Amino acid sequence: MPFDFKPLEIPEVVLITPRVFEDERGFFMETYKQTEFEQFGIRESFVQDNHSCSSQNTLRGLHYQKNPVAQAKLVRCVKGAIFDVAVDIRKGSPTYGKWVGVVLSAQNKRMLYVPIGFAHGFWALEDGTEVIYKVSNFYSPEHEAGIIWNDPEVGIKWPKGAPFLSSRDQNWPLLKDADNNFEYEG
Repeated sequence: MPFDFKPLEIPEVVLITPRVFEDERGFFMETYKQTEFEQFGIRESFVQDNHSCSSQNTLRGLHYQKNPVAQAKLVRCVKGAIFDVAVDIRKGSPTYGKWVGVVLSAQNKRMLYVPIGFAHGFWALEDGTEVIYKVSNFYSPEHEAGIIWNDPEVGIKWPKGAPFLSSRDQNWPLLKDADNNFEYEG
């Protein structure tokens, strides 16, 4: 199997490590294979790829799109490194308001699967960090929402220092006040 799938502390969020073939020419790896992901239970149809470049200490998030155009994400870092975070925002979930975070980097080549019902964000650990992520629904500005990155009830342990934030990301509400239509379906 070309991928190792590891459910995290919130088991719906999955850390994926691809098999990498390296030699004197460089490396080769598969970054997505529908049949392998489906065998593990990830049955999303990804319809759009996004690519961002960030300076060191840029924090992007915590973002999500509401139903009916909610998005699952498959995130990977192709240059530099990020601290990548997913927060469970499904009302009624036993892990509601809990978060998981992992380092994704060009060097470790790992990916994070973030399902629907989770807010997502990342902190760029290096200058010029590039992130590519697949999403399961098209971008819809009228369904976009978020929660503030430093919500004390969520308590994410971000890297040290002051993040560089967009004005939008500085003004998201707390989770308890967020516009959120996700329900846990157990």
